[in-house]
Parts: sequence; C-alpha cells; structure tokens
Amino acid sequence: MKNFEVLGLSQPLLNGLADMGFENPTEIQQQSIPILLKHDGDFIGLAQTGTGKTAAFGLPLLDLIDVNSREVQALILAPTRELAQQICGQMEQMSKHLGKLNVVPVFGGANIMNQIRDIRRGAQIIVATPGRLMDLMKRREVKLDALKYMVLDEADEMLNMGFKEDIDFILSKSDTGRNIWLFSATMAREIKRIVDTYMVQPEEVRINPKNIVNKNIEHQSIQLKASDKIEALRRFLDYDEDMFGVVFCRTKRDTQNVADQLNNNGYATEALHGDMSQAQRDAAMKRFRNKNLKLLIATDVAARGIDVDDITHVIHFALPDDPEFYTHRSGRTARAGKKGVSIALITRGDNRKLKFIASKLGIEFTQGEVPALEAITQKRISRWSENMIKQEINEKIDEQLVNAVQESFADVTKEEIIAKLLTKEYNSIYKRNSISDLNDRSKGRDRDDSPRRERGKRTSRGTEEGMKTYFINLGLKDDINKGALLGYVCDTTGISGAQIGRIVMDKTHSYMDIAEDVASQILTLDGKQRNGHDLRVNEHKGVVKEPARERGGRGGRGGRSGGGFKGRRDSNGGGGFKGRSNSGGSSHRGRRSDSDNSGSGNRSSRRRSDSSSGSNDSGGNRGGFKGRKW
Repeated sequence: MKNFEVLGLSQPLLNGLADMGFENPTEIQQQSIPILLKHDGDFIGLAQTGTGKTAAFGLPLLDLIDVNSREVQALILAPTRELAQQICGQMEQMSKHLGKLNVVPVFGGANIMNQIRDIRRGAQIIVATPGRLMDLMKRREVKLDALKYMVLDEADEMLNMGFKEDIDFILSKSDTGRNIWLFSATMAREIKRIVDTYMVQPEEVRINPKNIVNKNIEHQSIQLKASDKIEALRRFLDYDEDMFGVVFCRTKRDTQNVADQLNNNGYATEALHGDMSQAQRDAAMKRFRNKNLKLLIATDVAARGIDVDDITHVIHFALPDDPEFYTHRSGRTARAGKKGVSIALITRGDNRKLKFIASKLGIEFTQGEVPALEAITQKRISRWSENMIKQEINEKIDEQLVNAVQESFADVTKEEIIAKLLTKEYNSIYKRNSISDLNDRSKGRDRDDSPRRERGKRTSRGTEEGMKTYFINLGLKDDINKGALLGYVCDTTGISGAQIGRIVMDKTHSYMDIAEDVASQILTLDGKQRNGHDLRVNEHKGVVKEPARERGGRGGRGGRSGGGFKGRRDSNGGGGFKGRSNSGGSSHRGRRSDSDNSGSGNRSSRRRSDSSSGSNDSGGNRGGFKGRKW
C-alpha cells in the first residue's frame, strides 16, 4: 500500500499526519490527492461514508492555500453542523505545521455575530452549512473575490435534506473562476444536474462500494422479537464492558424512547435527534466523544458528521429502507484501519429487506447471538472478583472500625461472606434482565407479538387464576394501545409477554393481569416517567370489567371486538361511518360536533336511504361501519 509521502504532499502536512497517527492513505485518498494537487479544474469523488473523504480533499486544499493572504480562498459546504465542526477539527490538526491558517466554521443554531467577527479577522477557509452561508452572503459578510475552491462534501446528503435551492444560490453567486470539488456517496439525478449545470469537464474518481463496505466490518444479523430489542441492547452492554457504539433508530420518537429506557435501567446512553436543542446536541456529542457514554442513540440525519475514534459497534435497531443508509451507518465503525461490528436487530418480517441490502451492497450477514444470561453472569462475576482482589485498601480506615466489623462478622464463615457478596452481585444482574432465551427462534418466539398461552379460569373479580391485577395510569389518551403498552411493560420490567394475561384499557388508565411469581416487577414502573407523564402503578383488588364496547367481541388479549369499524366514534353511531362522529346518526363521512343537528338535504336523504337498505345499527353494529373500534 502507498504511504502519504508518495502522493506529493508537502512536509508540513506529512508532519501533521504523523502527529495524528495516519500512516497509509485510503483508496479515495490515494486516487484523489495527486489529481487535486496538479489538476486546475473541477473534480468529482464518489465514495461511501467512512472512506476518508475529508482528508482526500482537505490535504490538497491545505497545500494549495496561500497562508500569507487573509482573503477567503476556499468554501467547504457540509450538510450538518456536526460534520462542519468535524471537518474544521481535522483541517486544524492536519495544518498545525503550516503556519498561520484560519479555518472558520459557520452554521445555524449559533450566534451569527460571533461568526461574522471570526470571518472579519481573516478566514482563508470557511466550512459552512448551506443555509447559514447563504445568509452571510446576502449580508455581504463573505467576500468571494479571491475564491479559488468550492468543495461540496456529502453532496447527496445535502440535497436529500432539502438544500437544493441554497446550493444553487451559492454556486450561481460564486462563479468567479473557482474550481468545484464535489464529493458524494452516489451520483444521484440531482448530483448529475449540478455537474451538468456548474462544472466543466471534471476529473472523476469512483470507488466501488463493494470494495469498501465490508472491508473491516463484520456484519451480523440477529432475529428476535421486537419487544426483546431493548433487552438485547442491555445484554450486549452487560457482557462487553468495552462496548462503545451508535444505535440507529428510524424516528426521533423511537430514538428518545430507547435512550430513556436504557437510562432508566442504569446504562450510560444519550439520544441525538432533530427535536433536541443545539445545546443539548452539543452536550450529548461532548459526552460521547469523551467516552462518558457507552451508546449514542441517533437518527440517520442527526448522526451525520459523527466521526469519533474507536467506535466498536454500530447497531441497527431498525433497518433503513435504503441500502445507502446502511452503508452510511455502518461506516461509523472500523475507521482508520480498525475493525468494527455492525449488528442488525431484525424481526422475522425484516428478512426480505435484509437480503436486499446484502445483495445490493455485496456483503454477507452472519447470524449473531444475543449474549445468554448465563454467559453474562459468568463474565460479570469474573470481573467483579478481579476488581475485588485489585481493590486497594484505604489507609484512612480506622483500625477500631476494622475490629468492630470483624467482631460483627465473628459468627459468619468466610464462605458465607463470599456467598452473600456474590448473591448481591448476582441479583443485580438478574434484576434488570429477564430469564428468556432471546436467541430462541422456535415457532412463535420470533413473532412481533407475545406467544399465545392457555387462558386460566377467571376468579370472581374477573382476574385469571394464578395472576394479580395491576392498575396503570396509562390509557388511550396517552397515545398508547394495548400492544404498545404490552411492549413497554416487557421492555422496562423484564416481564415476558407470556407472563401477562388480560389487558383492559380505557381512556385514562389500564388494568393488566400478571403472573403472581413476577407480578411485583411491574412496581418498578411506579414513579417513573413516560413521555413526560408520571406513572402510577399499584395492585388492584377490585372487580375489573371490560368497557362495554369491548364485550362480546372476538377473543384475544384485552377482549378485542369484531366488526368492520375502521374509524373513531364517541357514541352510538349508525352504519356506514367513515370518519369521526361525536353524536348519533349513520352514514357520517366526515367530522361533526354534537351541535351539528341541522343536517342537509343530502344527509337526510342519505339517512333515509341507509335506513331503507337495512344499514342501521339496531341489529348489533352490523351496518358496514368502517372504522377502528376501541
């Protein structure tokens, strides 16, 4: 493999790379740097995230900048604040032997006047997000008379994030003979439009993603129930004390929920998503970079620009729809020649998508395993024993105190003390993990819902025999249904779905039957929060009756009722309902309030028509009602 010396870089830059511990260039760096140092024209570099594109354009750019001039000579556009900051940091590290060079980051969410002040002091290179740069250009604070280079980093991602008009504005207003260097993971249609519109006979370097994506990354897939995914994360963290990774979720809400559930169980994690303030995002990234977190839980967009050393694992809590996003995600690990693991947590329904990703990217997924509780126990106890032996004795402990403790333990044998200490550590492991075998893929175990079980006889209070009933102040108004409540309880308490029976849900609260031997575990929810809502949980010893709207329906957990209802209503409506109704009547196809009694001719004739055709509701909700019944 070539080293950096043969690429034509100056000695000050080589010294900076040596300080950073870089020895051998990546493929995109090998091919791009010599061209960019000599080619006075436009350039396209196509390579996946994590292949070293920042150094591929950053090193030749630094060698070509005139450090004696205080004018803006290069603009680098990046899609997110985090990536802009990361580029600035790398540029400053690589250029520390070059002399006086100012690289100024500008982005939204920060004080624009401070950024203007930094630019006025003299900035040879500006690294910016498109929106903030456009704002500064309109204020005439960024002067482009001496601009020589315009770099578009992660160009496809900027376009995906809606910066098309901003980029067009910047490129059209900066056409002063500058060269455009465009770096992207793909040559999408919009990228091709930019090339055709603004670039002239560009040189191109294209790195085949199949030569990159699985080079240093081990790709694993683990099939399990959706409700077991949180516990799988807990077990990975319990088993591997050196784990340091990023967990990718599909939505901002999922991201926050996963982080909250892990934090509530004592794990050091942090969420990163678009609903957080910039100060919160900066604080989360600082904690992650300082390795005060074991896992960062992020969305795809929020994770752009994360370039943190020594990430050991990337975990896909939900698979992305686009194979390119899988590559972007997994590229967070195995950087700078190191090894990494990418784990996809999938349900049975994800197998087709997983095969598509594997085929598209030319990678092979091996079947991984969630660490078994027995293996976690053995490893944790072994570490605990080693740490106890290594524990230094505090010299400040008073001898009299030692004698007092020895006297209190006089009737306890050494074996008993060890067993008691071991029991405390053992219980702490089992307290936050269920005894379920998460790797059991037998029929029913890999379903997204809990396995069916035989229903017990009912007591006089309606509770199943061998179970206790608990009240939870979560209901339909809290944006939760029975399936979501079941998953939430399983994920946060360690109770399995097979140990939960009847669920009765109303607007403001719910009742849940739980097997007596594990029932007390649900009390761990009491006093916790869910989406800002303080939870209250207690045993209920009274009679629980299912709401009238749920009686007499089909069987199943919680007494789901039949009927073709596919909407929502708050009182006895008639047939043909296809929207929301708060009062009686049939055939309503929109939304009306209780006071809307006037009716129109059309509505009256429709009611008469429905009535004559036998679609009223007097016969037991059989009138073609097409909504969702609670």
